[in-house]
Amino acid sequence: MKTILLLLGVFILAVGIFLVTQNLLGGNGASFFGKTATAKIKDTEIKLSVADTPKEQQKGLSGRKSLAQDRGMLFVFKTPDYYSFWMKDMKFPIDIIYLRGDKIVTIYKNVLPPKSATDTSLPVYTPEEPADKVLEVNANFTEKQGLKKGDTISITL
Repeated sequence: MKTILLLLGVFILAVGIFLVTQNLLGGNGASFFGKTATAKIKDTEIKLSVADTPKEQQKGLSGRKSLAQDRGMLFVFKTPDYYSFWMKDMKFPIDIIYLRGDKIVTIYKNVLPPKSATDTSLPVYTPEEPADKVLEVNANFTEKQGLKKGDTISITL
């Protein structure tokens, strides 16, 4: 009986550690979709979680409390188009960078989260030109880096 209780205790502890670890990884920007990439922006390198399936792209960064300063999320699409984004269920402000290849085609700076969970009038963000990638980073990142339309970002998948 003691052996069974001990094994049950160890199992519960292991599950608890797993859940806490997953929560911490999700909160600091580590990849929670399993795929990662790296972006080289001027002299700064950031680690990216990659969202390349419709389900991952729909979830994005929504529901997360924050994003570490050296992290971001990369949305990868098969063909360039006018992909729209909104801030549904977001909890922190971000910069949204639309890319075609490695060239920036549109930047939305300091995009704010909804004022409340019931806010139904959310703005939609669409690029000025077709894009095949979208990079989401912490608000003011593009300002700090001095990024502008036409600049390039090197991404290693």
